[in-house]
Amino acid sequence: MLTTNKNRVIKTAVVGQVRQHCCADYTVTPEGEALVLPGIGGIVYNAKIGDPAFGWAGDHIEPGVSVYNPDKRDSDSMNILACIGNTAIVMDGDAKGAKGYVTGKHGGAEDVMVYFDEETLDKLCIGDKILIRACGQGLRLVDYYDDIKVQCIDPELFEKLGIEENGDGSLTVPVVAKVPPYLLGSGMGARNAYRGDYDIMTADKDVIKEFGLDKLRFGDVVLLEDADNLYGRGYKKGATSIGIIIHSDCVLAGHGPGVTTVLACQKSLLKAKICPDANIANYLGVK
Repeated sequence: MLTTNKNRVIKTAVVGQVRQHCCADYTVTPEGEALVLPGIGGIVYNAKIGDPAFGWAGDHIEPGVSVYNPDKRDSDSMNILACIGNTAIVMDGDAKGAKGYVTGKHGGAEDVMVYFDEETLDKLCIGDKILIRACGQGLRLVDYYDDIKVQCIDPELFEKLGIEENGDGSLTVPVVAKVPPYLLGSGMGARNAYRGDYDIMTADKDVIKEFGLDKLRFGDVVLLEDADNLYGRGYKKGATSIGIIIHSDCVLAGHGPGVTTVLACQKSLLKAKICPDANIANYLGVK
């Protein structure tokens, strides 16, 4: 097993609330079609981790429950500190005491997405408070720290990713697919890769099918080629990153399924082993 400093990683509380679903007047596709669609936020009853990220009549759909904080400074802190796999607890309302898991962090919207089971979803209401036991930022790979950084993932979930040591300083990670760098769009150039996400552009449907990305699901683990996410999001030949699909496909130009990164390296030290079941729904034991 990889040696980490997980016993020294701080676990703290951040609190947000379930936000209202957003809908722009019109969303315009790259082909010029104007559509009225559900957007970010809300309580999404029929899309959850493990479900397809494509094919929804919506734009930037965030599966499960979207949590934010009305105070921008607090919302920014929550988005940075909350990590995929963290436990989330409903603090008031009819679903008080129910537990779920963080499944993603959305840049721009600054939402944190949380999985809850169907019984809990039926009891939740817009405005209900959600406490997240934030833990993961500061997690280190002791033997690889000079080259490979961990980001945005709960230490317990990290240990379930099935990462293998290769003996040459590199690691092999089970992933569903590899994403070429020229498909990485909205969010590229962000100065901080420890918050939010960036998008896989999907306007070219033939290329998306060529790489098997049209089959991506919420929660899938992917490898990003030539993607430098160490001190921001940019292109660097040979850099590698591992990410998790956190929101749906989009109709806007330059957008598509969102990826929150969980491992970053400026060298080719992260290798992919294609595994169709590399999805956090399986690792968390939820359906």
